[in-house]
Amino acid sequence: MKKLGVAVIGTGFWGKNHARIYQELESTELIAVCDANAERAKSVANQFSAKAYTSSTRMLKNTEIEAVSVCTWSTMLAKEALKALKAGKHVLVEKPMATNTRQAEKLLETADKNGLHLTVGFLMRFIPGLQQIREAVASKKIGELVCATAKRVSQWPERIGDVGVVKDTAIHDIDIMRYISGEEPCSVYAKAGSMRHRKFEDYAQIMLTFEDGKSAFIESNWLTPYKTRTLTVTGSDAIMRLDYITQELWVESAEKNLQPRYPFQEPLKLELQHFADCITKKEKPVITGADGLRALKIAEAALQSSAKNRAVKLKP
Repeated sequence: MKKLGVAVIGTGFWGKNHARIYQELESTELIAVCDANAERAKSVANQFSAKAYTSSTRMLKNTEIEAVSVCTWSTMLAKEALKALKAGKHVLVEKPMATNTRQAEKLLETADKNGLHLTVGFLMRFIPGLQQIREAVASKKIGELVCATAKRVSQWPERIGDVGVVKDTAIHDIDIMRYISGEEPCSVYAKAGSMRHRKFEDYAQIMLTFEDGKSAFIESNWLTPYKTRTLTVTGSDAIMRLDYITQELWVESAEKNLQPRYPFQEPLKLELQHFADCITKKEKPVITGADGLRALKIAEAALQSSAKNRAVKLKP
C-alpha cells in the first residue's frame, strides 16, 4: 500500500511532535519539514530522515507531498495553511486555525473549492475518556446533561507569544463543549484579563449557555504553578470526571463509583492517523474546518464579552 506523503510547516515543540509521529506511522511517509530557522529545520529533518526547507513556497512545489501539518505561530497559521491549500495539499492546521474568522472562512472556501481536506488540531477529542463522556451524554446514561466544567490552567508557556490564553488554551474547551453537547451555545459571558503578561490576557473565565438552559464553564490561565487539565460533566443521574493528563475517567452515581480502565493512548498519534486515513479513504474527518471556525467565533465573542462586560449572543 502506497504511503501518504506528508510534510510539517513549523518545527518548534509541537511541530517536532507532528514530524515524529508521521515518521512512526505505517501509513505515512515524512517527506519534508519547513522552518524559518534553518538550523532547527535541518536538525528535525536529520532526526526523522526528511528534507529540510526554509521556504514553504519551495517545499510545496514538491509533488511527493500530498498533505501538510501547519504548526507555526498562531498569527502565521492561516497564511501557511492557505498557501498549502492553494498548492493542492490537504491540511491539518493547529488551533486556533487563524488570527480572525475572516481568515478562517477563506481557508474553508479554498479547501471546498479545491476538494481538499481541512481539519483543525483539536486533539482532545481523540482521548478515549472524552469519547466515553460524549457517548454517555448522547445516550443519557448519566441522565439529562445539566452542566459541564473545564479547568485548563498552568504556568506561562514559553512557546506562546502571539495570542492570549482564550485563543491558545480555552479554545480547546470551547470545542469540547460543542462536541460533548452536540449543540451550539447561544450566548457567551466572559471575564478575562492580564495579571502578569501585559501583551495578552493570561486568565479567563468563560460561561457558555445553551437554548435549553444547560451551561458550560471554562477556566483557563497561565498563572497557576502546576498544570491541571480536567473536565467534569454533571448529569441528572451521575457525574463523570476526566483528567486529560492521565486520561483517567471516573463515573459517580448515587449507587456506585466506577473508574473504567482504558489503555493510555497518545492523542496526537490518533489524530494524525485519522487525518491520514480520511485522505486515503476519502472520508469526512471528525473535526472539520467548520468546527475550527465555530470555535474561533466563540473565542472572539468571549473576548468581546469581557471587553464590554456583558453577555454576547451567538448567531446560529
